[in-house]
Amino acid sequence: MDPDRLNNDAEAVESGIVCRRFRGFLPVVVDVETAGFNADTDALLEIAAVLVAPDEKQQWRIKRVISKHINPFPGANMEPAALEFNGIDPDHPFRRQIAESEAQALGEVFKSIRKKVKQYNCRRAVLVGHNAAFDLGFVNAAAERCNIKRNPFHPFSTFDTVSLAGLAYGQTVLSRAVQAAGISWDDKQAHSARYDAEKTAELFCRIVNTCKIRIEE
Repeated sequence: MDPDRLNNDAEAVESGIVCRRFRGFLPVVVDVETAGFNADTDALLEIAAVLVAPDEKQQWRIKRVISKHINPFPGANMEPAALEFNGIDPDHPFRRQIAESEAQALGEVFKSIRKKVKQYNCRRAVLVGHNAAFDLGFVNAAAERCNIKRNPFHPFSTFDTVSLAGLAYGQTVLSRAVQAAGISWDDKQAHSARYDAEKTAELFCRIVNTCKIRIEE
């Protein structure tokens, strides 16, 4: 059997599963770290997006993680309490070397997501997050500030792992929900966008994998 044919067949099967599982939406797990709670005035400092899809056994897994450090937009408010909570120093020399503008960071993240939406024949992405409305609010506000027209996410619909974990495990705090699902958790790494997004993605996949549904052909 031709190996390329096998790979193409596997991709076609995966694509069909992804498209049908969530009614044409592609779930993308997102976490943001910010300098406050107001998406219109407070700085967006980190974003991580986790692409998930089923493996050959139709078990949903993490496929790729994209993470960005972001420079505060001009005039952005930065609440000291928020910075103390997430441990981000916007002026740290190392961070200054790797941080990008909102437009550059979101442009690259959105491009990768749109590519997967097309690959899986989905209509658009839907944001998965822990308190997802918060993350989507900051993503949408930043996209509007940067005049980005091709935001891949549904403008208001989300999958919230707070509700899903509350239903599945009786826990709503991310660290407790993750551990209740049998997933490891490290407090020292928490509150970075990449770590929290990866753990949220593991939690989401664990719940999806235990919730078997009949997918119509």
